[in-house]
Amino acid sequence: MTSTDAVRPTDHLAVDVIDIVDPSDPRIDDFRDLNSVDRRPDVPALPGGRVGKGLVIAEGVLVAQRMIASRFSPHAFFGVDRRLDELASDLENPALAGVPFYRASAEVMAEVIGFHLNRGVLAAARRPVELSVPEVIENARTVAVLEGVNDHENIGSIFRNAAGLGVDAVIFGTGCADPLYRRCVRVSMGHALLVPFARSQAWPADLDLLRSAGFTTVALTPGEGSVPLAEAVTDDRVAFLVGAEGPGLAEHTMRRCDVRARIPMSRGTDSLNVATAAAVAFYERAR
Repeated sequence: MTSTDAVRPTDHLAVDVIDIVDPSDPRIDDFRDLNSVDRRPDVPALPGGRVGKGLVIAEGVLVAQRMIASRFSPHAFFGVDRRLDELASDLENPALAGVPFYRASAEVMAEVIGFHLNRGVLAAARRPVELSVPEVIENARTVAVLEGVNDHENIGSIFRNAAGLGVDAVIFGTGCADPLYRRCVRVSMGHALLVPFARSQAWPADLDLLRSAGFTTVALTPGEGSVPLAEAVTDDRVAFLVGAEGPGLAEHTMRRCDVRARIPMSRGTDSLNVATAAAVAFYERAR
């Protein structure tokens, strides 16, 4: 806190506001060294086979608000006084009773996390029990299925697109990056915490589970034998499959799908970025 900060009463908040002046204070260890490969708290496994904390970290007011509204219950906040004020109405939530909000200056925050955070606030949650594929598809009409998508920004963008364009759930097949990695959550604008997702435990056999639940499985590919996308999105329940940048979906995966569909392209372009392609498919489905 600086001498010019106007500190307001916090008695109306459910959280406990605790001022931090020492960057080495162990109470804020869950927010420490966010960029450190060896120590970062948002990964389940650290180099050398060490077990990590595997926390979920939300950055910024909007993402923290979405964490509060999600099943990822925050167990601590860390931020400057200005962000505490901006989150005040959310922090009155009785579900947050007793959760600490560690208030610090921007300089102390930067020393703890390892860089200056313009967004000014962080929230941390422990990972709940993961949902299963049957759970996330039970009431869904449109789902996205990812195979080999290992870029965190693409995954974050797919979640944001899914939230905005009416996709009910995301399923991760083999070779995908962690959707709860800090960058994924940030790029998704917190929607990775709100759109239900599950990891396939039997890939690609779980595609048969989707089909038995009444989903038409649509492999997005520009390859031979694909139909225009608009012809593949009209069934009652649809699952869109997208693959990694470059190689796309594996052939054995596409053989398990009901239809292969392509986005009509021009000027000799053969494909789009995976998050962009997914967004086009989601929009076509919504339209």
